Amino acid sequence: MINILRNREIRILLTVMIGISVIGVILTVILNPMAGIIVFLVAALLISCVILFTIRRYKEIEKLSGYLRSIINGDYSMDIRDNEEGKLSILKNEIYKVTLMLSKQGEFLRKDKEGLADALSDISHQLKTPLTSMMVMTDLLSQNNLKSEKRMEFTKNIEIQLERMEWLLTSLLKLSKIDAGTVTFKKDKVLVSELIKKAVSPLLIPMELKEQNLVIEGDATTSFVGDLNWTIEALINILKNSIEHTENEGTISIFFEKNPLYTEIKISDNGGGIEKEDLLYIFKRFYKGKNASEGSVGIGLAMAKSIIASQNGDVSVKSKKNEGTQFSIKFYRKGSD
Repeated sequence: MINILRNREIRILLTVMIGISVIGVILTVILNPMAGIIVFLVAALLISCVILFTIRRYKEIEKLSGYLRSIINGDYSMDIRDNEEGKLSILKNEIYKVTLMLSKQGEFLRKDKEGLADALSDISHQLKTPLTSMMVMTDLLSQNNLKSEKRMEFTKNIEIQLERMEWLLTSLLKLSKIDAGTVTFKKDKVLVSELIKKAVSPLLIPMELKEQNLVIEGDATTSFVGDLNWTIEALINILKNSIEHTENEGTISIFFEKNPLYTEIKISDNGGGIEKEDLLYIFKRFYKGKNASEGSVGIGLAMAKSIIASQNGDVSVKSKKNEGTQFSIKFYRKGSD
């Protein structure tokens, strides 16, 4: 009772109600004493009901205050929803909706923070090896009695390690931009035949060195809506994986087609295949399977998946040991495509 009397508006309301009741009772008693008693009892009952209702509202508001304090302290487990009518019930439900939103946002930020910590740890690990190697070779290069052949060899190795680090950092920067949503992907009509031609072009020499065969099949008019340059980068990363894991004189096949739902590009090889336990993780950043090459960083396929997913697409993989691997890329159509 004392708490509600601290409210100036409540004090004014009670004062006005009591004042009107007193005046009404006095005038009624003058006219009819019995009626005055009845009016007094009714007025007292009304004022008591108002006070009880106000106290109940204050208790509900106090519960809401406690609920909000819990939210501030990071506790989102309480549920204050009710199915009653009234502005207070509506307020409860709206606060609960905001609580759910804050809870999801907090979970997202927590996962984002964990992801950032993992990424920094992975980056540190990936850079540590080439840096250590370069430090050792730099110390050796400082020796005056080092033979010129060895000096050239170490210098070349340092150059290779620097190029690897540059590629790693550039790739991570691109991935970070895609994850942050700061990359604007174009929505142009992309001919798949042109896409494949440009993606294969920088990889022809590695394929020739391994005497690998390239087979391309598909309708020249097949297309999808997307960003040509970014998709080229995605395909290059997938094709590199196929080239690396296909033996000399092996075959890499690219097949593409379009249907009412999506445009599909299949990249197949007859290499050694991917271990069953690695299939679930090959698109995970920095993951390297059992058959990964020595210089593999484990970022190419992760980048390819991010680029494709950002263009309303999807990429999956099927593989059998000693039979080969097939990557399936699908770009889904929209109503206006």
